[in-house]
Amino acid sequence: MKSQNFLTALLILIVMFAFTTVNAGGKVYKLGMSLAITGPTSDAGNPYAKGTEDYFKFVNDTKMLGEDKIDCTIRDDQYKTDVTKRNFEEYLDDGIVMYLNYSTGSTLGLKRDFEEEQIAVLPASYHAGNLDDSNYIFLPIASYSDQLVILAEYVAKNHKGGKAKVALFVHPSAFGRGPVSDVEKAVAAGLNIELVEVVEHGKDLDNTAMLKRLMSKNVQYVISQTIQSPVATMIKDSQRLGLTASSFGEAGKLTFMGAHYTGGNDLIALAGDAAENYFWITAFNITSVPGVGTTKQLALAKLFGRDQKAADSHNYAAGIMVAQVTTEAIKRTKAAGLEINKANLYNTLNKMNGANAYHPYSTTGPVTYSKTDRAGVDLLQIYSVQSGVFKAVGKPLASEYMKKIK
Repeated sequence: MKSQNFLTALLILIVMFAFTTVNAGGKVYKLGMSLAITGPTSDAGNPYAKGTEDYFKFVNDTKMLGEDKIDCTIRDDQYKTDVTKRNFEEYLDDGIVMYLNYSTGSTLGLKRDFEEEQIAVLPASYHAGNLDDSNYIFLPIASYSDQLVILAEYVAKNHKGGKAKVALFVHPSAFGRGPVSDVEKAVAAGLNIELVEVVEHGKDLDNTAMLKRLMSKNVQYVISQTIQSPVATMIKDSQRLGLTASSFGEAGKLTFMGAHYTGGNDLIALAGDAAENYFWITAFNITSVPGVGTTKQLALAKLFGRDQKAADSHNYAAGIMVAQVTTEAIKRTKAAGLEINKANLYNTLNKMNGANAYHPYSTTGPVTYSKTDRAGVDLLQIYSVQSGVFKAVGKPLASEYMKKIK
């Protein structure tokens, strides 16, 4: 019996020694991400997930954190808030130190949970309302409100003759409606445009009646806050009716513009040449405008065997970006000699400003956070489709009127 007990104890010691040897090199930091890899908005969520996964693999493979590793579990929630909540709760049980969320609905729905758990969250939703009564949500880039107001400011500055007449074309949800009141506030504060109509689109496959109504009201600019597919349908209908401007602000025609999730290469793929002269705003570098950042993005995609569609997606870049910010927060916390936990990572993010701003290669400006500013990249780039590809229009901009109305 003593011999059997000795052998059992020896076996346990061997297993424990082997486990310690495998893990002796470093620590593992657990993260969780929940997003729509399939289902509604998967055209954005799928490449977003790939960007995050690939960058964390790169971090581990290149020993960016020394012997320490990041273990980020990524799960598909099909854009369903109840599934997102279940994923988040299971991640908490696993001991995550930061959380990467996706949709506007689930970010708003879990806001109280984030507060109770005191965990820093980077969502893929840039809805300004995410920040209301919240301390732990950090928008990766400036909000949809900033994006639409900047586009409206661009219209006001570049329109020829009289006050520009503008319509908003928005998704019938908090995601779509969120920026409308901020555009209205900017107009009330003196922004020189006339907001003629706000259209909440449905699932219509034909926008003829809506477009003709806007033309009857002398609207010249349509600014969209939705996803690519309804925008593609609208601009194809406009082209078919001969209503699309061939240059910005062409009299008697419609110039189409939109926020982050309305544009990118997916829009061109859906709309074809109807996308020509479409104006789009985001905070991400895009591969049709060559640069150091996009070279690195394409190299990362190639390294992990992604197809060209994913490699060229601004949503792939957005997924890379949240992984970059998370990794940087871990690096800075480690460098300060602090434990990698929820509280310390939260404090590190709040110090990411001024001389400590972070410059990821994926964005058009630096990431800055503080306890009073939890929107990351403030400088947004306007692009327009020229000869079938998006090209930069001027330099990155920050909104003038959002500062006045906040």
